This record gives sequence, C-alpha cells and structure tokens, in this order.
Amino acid sequence: MNILVDADACPVKDEIYKVAWRHAVPVTIVSNSIIRVPAHPLVERVVVSDGFDAADDWIAERAGAGSICITADILLADRCLKAGAQVIAPNGKPFTTSSIGAAVATRAIMADLRAGAVGDAIGGPPPFSKADRSRFLSALDEALVRLKRGR
Repeated sequence: MNILVDADACPVKDEIYKVAWRHAVPVTIVSNSIIRVPAHPLVERVVVSDGFDAADDWIAERAGAGSICITADILLADRCLKAGAQVIAPNGKPFTTSSIGAAVATRAIMADLRAGAVGDAIGGPPPFSKADRSRFLSALDEALVRLKRGR
C-alpha cells in the first residue's frame, strides 16, 4: 500500500501526510522541482526531470492495485485507474472507471472553451475551498480503510 502524489500544484500535501501517518502508509511526493517535505520515514520525495509529463509518467509506471494516487490531472487519473490504482482529486472527488470517460470528455470541451475556440473565453475551475479540503480528508481516509480491508 502506498500513496503517490502529483505534487507540483497539490494543495493538500499536509493533509496527505497526516492521514498517511495515522494509517502508517508510505507517501511518495513526485514533482518537477524540489518541494519541501517533512523528515519522516514514511515520506519520500522524488524529483523528476522537467520534461513534459515526466512526473505523470513516473507515477503511472508505479501505480497499481495497492496505490492511491492524488492528482487533479484527468489524463494521469485515467492512466492510474487503468493500472488498478484508486485515484482521488485534491478536492476529494474520486475518479472511478465509470466516471473517467466523462471527465476526459469534459476536460477536452473545457480546454476549448478556455481557449476561446467557441465564443468568449471562460475561466478555470473554482477556487479551492475548506469544503474541498474536508471532503479530501474523508475520501483519503475512506480509501485507505478500504485498501486495508482488501476491497
């Protein structure tokens, strides 16, 4: 069992550490640049090259049935799900095999809208909230409990 974190823009790293320590589960923080992590035996920092999708590739190659991946990247979520991992967005919403197809399609549509391909350009996602943080904590805790029980 392990937690793999797409860390460059992850707003819930401190929450991940707390839940992981409570469950005694190792955490790997993967980024393109050095990110400060706590000095703790369960936390590992991996700095990959700044190449396109280098962090995503590293995570996807190591994701599997005993992994929980934390990412907001829908395409990485898709790759991790295909590898058998559980995937949770930083806002606490799980990506599942039944929801990922719609998420990928919505991502493509939103990219076009943000680029102004159809009408006026629109903004990005809503700001991260306290409710998102709370939902994330619950989702991660529940996912770890399920993995420990073998479900």
